[in-house]
Amino acid sequence: MVKAEKELKVMQGKKLKMTPSEAIVETLLAEGIDQMYGILGSAFMDMLDLLPTAGIKFIPVRHEQSAAHMADAFTRVTGKAGVVIGQNGPGVTNMVTSVAAANMAHTPMIVIAPSAGTKTIGWDGFQECDEASVFDKITKATVKVTHPSRVADCLRTAFRLAYAERGPVLYHIPRDYFYGEVEDYILKPSQYRVEKKGFGDSQAIDQAVELLKQAKNPAIISGRGAVDADAIELVKELAEKLSAPVAVSYMHNDAFPADHPQAVGPIGYMGSKAAMHSLKDADVLLAIGTRLSVFGTLPCYDIDYFPKNAKIIQIDINHRNIARTHPVEVGILGDAYDSTAEILKRLQDSGASFAPNKERLQKIAAEKEKWEQELVDLAMVPGNPMNPRRALLEINRALPDNAVVASDIGNTSSTSNAYLTFNQPRKHLAALTFGNCGFAYPAAMGAVLADPSSPAFCIVGDGAWGMSLHEVSTAVEQKLPVIACVFNNGAWCAEKKNQVDFYNNRFVGADIEGPNFAEVAKSMGAEGIRVDNPEDLRKAIETALASKKPTVIDILVDGTQLAPPFRKDALQMPTRLLEKYAHLDHKNW
Repeated sequence: MVKAEKELKVMQGKKLKMTPSEAIVETLLAEGIDQMYGILGSAFMDMLDLLPTAGIKFIPVRHEQSAAHMADAFTRVTGKAGVVIGQNGPGVTNMVTSVAAANMAHTPMIVIAPSAGTKTIGWDGFQECDEASVFDKITKATVKVTHPSRVADCLRTAFRLAYAERGPVLYHIPRDYFYGEVEDYILKPSQYRVEKKGFGDSQAIDQAVELLKQAKNPAIISGRGAVDADAIELVKELAEKLSAPVAVSYMHNDAFPADHPQAVGPIGYMGSKAAMHSLKDADVLLAIGTRLSVFGTLPCYDIDYFPKNAKIIQIDINHRNIARTHPVEVGILGDAYDSTAEILKRLQDSGASFAPNKERLQKIAAEKEKWEQELVDLAMVPGNPMNPRRALLEINRALPDNAVVASDIGNTSSTSNAYLTFNQPRKHLAALTFGNCGFAYPAAMGAVLADPSSPAFCIVGDGAWGMSLHEVSTAVEQKLPVIACVFNNGAWCAEKKNQVDFYNNRFVGADIEGPNFAEVAKSMGAEGIRVDNPEDLRKAIETALASKKPTVIDILVDGTQLAPPFRKDALQMPTRLLEKYAHLDHKNW
């Protein structure tokens, strides 16, 4: 038993006299928190002073947005809620984008948000902001500390809600409440929250079993919930019993091992055609741990693949997600592991025969082989200087099996959805449906902090890279060997593609004049490599892995080889009514 655990065992069950700062730190320790992220500030300095002695490492970033992206990634890799903190006012509001991203990603997180002191609230003093109002719609809850004696109780509530609701919770505390004297207990998490919700309604499980027994063409979508619940092995067992193809939900390519013969890849934008063709004729669709988001189930490649007549069985731990986007035949409010295990058990106990459907398995294999070849063929189309798809293909081939990859948003980053394959869970960290730039690099740093044994890569375009390259200094300072693969095509190419398709190649604000990112990285103390061909790219990755240092690989790719728009239905061909703009009307092209 380590020292911290011994101390915690002595303290539990005994009311202690503490300062509020001590009560907060001890509650964090009880939750197993050993690191947190942010930028130091006077508002919480009394608590900050305790962290080294407590054994909690404070990771200072260059911008607070990065802090919450790091915490988001830390949680996705470990399953443990990340913790961020910032100075009242601007320090906390700098996290708005990354907390909103974590909220959309269903990532448990504690945002410690000091407010102005109680004596000055409402005077619009220095760095005052009503943070609770700012964060109201992008967190699962705000827990306000109403008195210094409540600091530990309120923090326990914040953790309970973060895990139960699967998202960030704002812990809002006046900056003067860190000081004083309180008496309180330090409790074990099991004393104030539950880890799992079980398998849900037994009758719903029976209905799901009956549907699966009768299904002729069952299919499975495995999502983030299956990863969080460590249910992947059960999903494999169920898929094999049903001879069902398994797709993964949008940008959760690690939710089922790609090397499994029944894995067909991701759905959603720039996903797998094999997944789409495998799903469209399903008569029963089992969705495990996924909310079946609207964006993640839209037609792609002109394939309207989401089955229209399938009977959907949806398993989700959050009641808000059941049938939110697609009508279901059976909704199961339960833990992905427990619900899948119970379905498997009842299928086995039913006495039904589940012989392998060789014809179906051959069809799955054929779709998979066809798609994999298409990806290679698309990548081998020459580019000037390099086809971005070729770069993605070579990166995926060079990745160690245990690598974690964080992908940003943008034309090439989103195309990576088609190319990235994973055989282990908790390895794919994507910007997901909030879709903000600047996610991938700090997420990769968070992944290294969560699991130093796994190499961490980020895939990011040159536009998004401008929003996060300052954190190379953090990686150097903290000795985090993140490998940044920067796709340098000289433009905001996701939006540029819209101007190609809808605005007759009139480019406004699309082009970027950037520096040599490899040289910039070197000036910041990192390794930097610039490449413009596939052979050098593979060597660069090998060099970066061997160096065990933060490395930026500046990859020069063709800016004219672009993926289709994110949503063809989101824009319309331009119509102009004033005479001075008539030449811009699509009818006059």
